[in-house]
Amino acid sequence: MASPQEPDFDVIAIGAGFAGLGLIHSLRDAGLSIRVFDRASDIGGTWTWNRYPGAATDSEGYYYCLTFSKEILDEWSWSERYPGWEETHRYLHFVADKCDLWPHIQLNSEVVSADFQEDSGLWVVTTADGATCTCRYFISAMGMISEPNVPDLKGVDTFKGPCFHSSRWPQEGLDYAGKRVGIIGCGATTVQMLPVMAETAANVTVFQRTPNFVMPAVQKPMTPEWEKEIKDNYEEIIAKCRNHVFGMAFDSPVGRNLADTPPDEVQAILEEHWPRGSFRFVFETFDDLLSNAESNKVVSEFIAGKIRERVNDPELADLLTPKDYPLFAKRPPLDHGYFEAYNRDNVQLVDIKDREPIVAITEKGIRTDADEYEFDIIVLATGFQAYTGAPEAVAIRGRGDVTLKEKWATESASIMGVCVADFPNMFLITGPQAPFANLPTSIEQNILWITDCIKKMESEGYGVCAPLREAEEAWVAETAEIHAQTLMAQGDRVNSWMMGANIENKNPRVLIYFGGANVYYDKLRESVAQGFPELAFERAAN
Repeated sequence: MASPQEPDFDVIAIGAGFAGLGLIHSLRDAGLSIRVFDRASDIGGTWTWNRYPGAATDSEGYYYCLTFSKEILDEWSWSERYPGWEETHRYLHFVADKCDLWPHIQLNSEVVSADFQEDSGLWVVTTADGATCTCRYFISAMGMISEPNVPDLKGVDTFKGPCFHSSRWPQEGLDYAGKRVGIIGCGATTVQMLPVMAETAANVTVFQRTPNFVMPAVQKPMTPEWEKEIKDNYEEIIAKCRNHVFGMAFDSPVGRNLADTPPDEVQAILEEHWPRGSFRFVFETFDDLLSNAESNKVVSEFIAGKIRERVNDPELADLLTPKDYPLFAKRPPLDHGYFEAYNRDNVQLVDIKDREPIVAITEKGIRTDADEYEFDIIVLATGFQAYTGAPEAVAIRGRGDVTLKEKWATESASIMGVCVADFPNMFLITGPQAPFANLPTSIEQNILWITDCIKKMESEGYGVCAPLREAEEAWVAETAEIHAQTLMAQGDRVNSWMMGANIENKNPRVLIYFGGANVYYDKLRESVAQGFPELAFERAAN
């Protein structure tokens, strides 16, 4: 490697959401210069783009947050259990203001390419306006579900009204009161959106491919007493997240398996936990729901029964009830009145999997092979190109002039979701084959690993860290082996985004490490303690 040039920044990252803000705080404190680019006009990532009615966190807000500052934890007050997008967006502004992060952020700047320079060991980053800058370390902080999956529907450009993906909701807002609205898709977005839109829209029609196991959220306001309890115990709450299988502040029922519990006791435990809301229903009941098919079936049938209780029309309830896949083969959403919305006269469900496949979008609406539906607005709530979509959308080139998209064409390989062989000095936050867990917890653990790696390089005079192919192959194999032992392996049967099976013309692949977020976080710390054995370090030339 030739003598290193002086880069414009030590670090360049893409994405000014939770990950980007956390990176600025951590790397700036390590004495590094950093510039974070974002194509949006404001910080917030997901919480800038996702402005659809009802958009809210699915993790409880008091641990869906950055934890590096006790002062921020003490000063910020959440108004309710699951904050809406507006409140989460205000929180991120509060963090940026409090920590003086703004000087390191460049908004309205879309990065279109990043190229590793073999001769200098630097990355050259190019934005849409043609400007370039260089850095030693390049980081994707773009998020695991930020790149929309837009279906290839015939005639989509002919529709006369607004037609857009739900994650690209018009930033100026949208007046849907008294309008006819069609929603394609019935995942977490529609579960949140439908109850709110149905209140004022003339009618809302949901086009469903696969029904979901939807569990109760049980929204509630933050009381002074509850807030005091949280803030008095924040260290314990953070520790719970760090040591939980899904990164959440839950008490795990260690050793309590449904398979070993008498049936009457099983039902009593499920009934006790159901009204508490959140993902606690699955993570604080039994330990074997993801590994034992019969245990999973019992809980799946319990949830199905709850769905049928809440939908007045038995035929409609049947359409809304999952039947051919286990709980968690698709990511289950939390409910804020989704099923009750179908009891309204102005809400309709269309089964596009077995009864009325969509044929085309027309000037007036949506045509199935059985009917044509007229709308004023069409919302594509069709999910995301999870984990890989955002990095693949940028032309990122590593060694051998290979792009990340080309590398991941058949298998989304990585080392712990934080680095990729053939892409030196490049890091990912919650990349493919990292856990699917409470994201701020995973983000902060990834940032710790990345910061420790860069600090090692800076203090020991290394110019390049090259992820080892054998380490990548080992992580891919471990991830696949664990995945095969769980019921999550059936996700490709139901086009789950957790398997990448929702993307047309792309084969399903293992995108998630299911060995437990807590185990994964331990592996990150073990890597640091062992001097990053997954990487080959090369010294900078004098």
